Amino acid sequence: QVQLVESGGGLVQAGGSLRLSCAASGGTFSSYDMGWFRQAPGKERQFVAAISWSGGSTLYADSVKGRFTASRDNAKNTVYLQMNSLKPEDTAVYYCAADPRTSWHNREYNYWGQGTQVTVSA
Repeated sequence: QVQLVESGGGLVQAGGSLRLSCAASGGTFSSYDMGWFRQAPGKERQFVAAISWSGGSTLYADSVKGRFTASRDNAKNTVYLQMNSLKPEDTAVYYCAADPRTSWHNREYNYWGQGTQVTVSA
């Protein structure tokens, strides 16, 4: 069983940056592909980014491409999401997820964190 804990969310002005972290425990973190998703009030949870177990491959939603960067440190059992040039529409609860059962952008992951709130003010 894998436990995931996100941190690093907060309130930031438009154009600012945040770095989210997702710390994993209880499993073989280095063997899992990892994903980041977000959910705004009244909307479905949507794919943001994903990174392969080795960190050698990444995938991004079109809405964040060029602004967000996913990375990982397997020695620290942690995956990161660097978010730059933030926009008010990036406001959401951000979730990390581990071990996708199908494609990275689908919501079918075996393990999920509790989420961290990101609020971007205009």
